[in-house]
Amino acid sequence: MNIGPWQLLIVALVILVLFGRGRISEMMGDFGKGIKSFKKGMTDEESAQEKPAAPPPQISQQTPPPAESKPATSSAPAPAESGSAHSGN
Repeated sequence: MNIGPWQLLIVALVILVLFGRGRISEMMGDFGKGIKSFKKGMTDEESAQEKPAAPPPQISQQTPPPAESKPATSSAPAPAESGSAHSGN
């Protein structure tokens, strides 16, 4: 299905009738501003990439003192106390 110049002209006329000349020119102006803003953003990004980035500031981390290791006395679990709070009463 080929779209010829007459079909495009009819579609353009329908759009013109639906939206009106003022609204279409306003939309095209907003579209142009969007493109301009996009190009400006791309230019700003490219210039930012060209500049050598400053190295990030060094953050000095203080390491906590090493925990004292306790000698292992036995690997058996400690006996449960009788009369503990979790006895179920």
